[in-house]
Amino acid sequence: MFKAFILLCAAVFLPFVSNASELSEKLQSSEYVLLMRHTRAPGIGDPEKFNLNDCSTQRNLSDEGKQQAIRIGNWLKEQGVTSASVLSSPWCRCKDTAKLINFGDIEVASALSSFFNETNKANQRNQDLQHLISEKLKFKSNHALILVTHEVNISGYTGESVAAGEMVLAKVDNGGRLQTYRLVPRPEIFK
Repeated sequence: MFKAFILLCAAVFLPFVSNASELSEKLQSSEYVLLMRHTRAPGIGDPEKFNLNDCSTQRNLSDEGKQQAIRIGNWLKEQGVTSASVLSSPWCRCKDTAKLINFGDIEVASALSSFFNETNKANQRNQDLQHLISEKLKFKSNHALILVTHEVNISGYTGESVAAGEMVLAKVDNGGRLQTYRLVPRPEIFK
């Protein structure tokens, strides 16, 4: 039974590590973006009356979450992603994740804002995300486009529920609409 489990894991995850340059090549094109959920920030949602301008009122990255973000940034570089435009939700846990993956300056984008407590905004946020992707693809050149956001945003866009630090490689059209996607697990899954 254990051997079957190992073989299944290898079959599922081997494509992610067998061709290290594949991720980089796709992200250099104007057809792909990488959506990433912020790394480990214990809890769910945000405290009542949180303030986006005051990180002390929000859920923040744990030490584990900070280390996850650093590992993910290093892993992306090992895959050949040498330069990236990194956009982040205004939430501190996303901005911190975006900074710690270490691709330089980050841009905060309201289109990546969580709607966890405002599910009625799901359709509008999805349209905002498509518009953001469409606009950024126009000027992308060969840099990767990495969007650090929340589970609800990624789930709303792809239908895929992702854990902290997991990523989705999304193939998109020039209008920012999702064509296909592939889950990219956190790098420690490979260790």
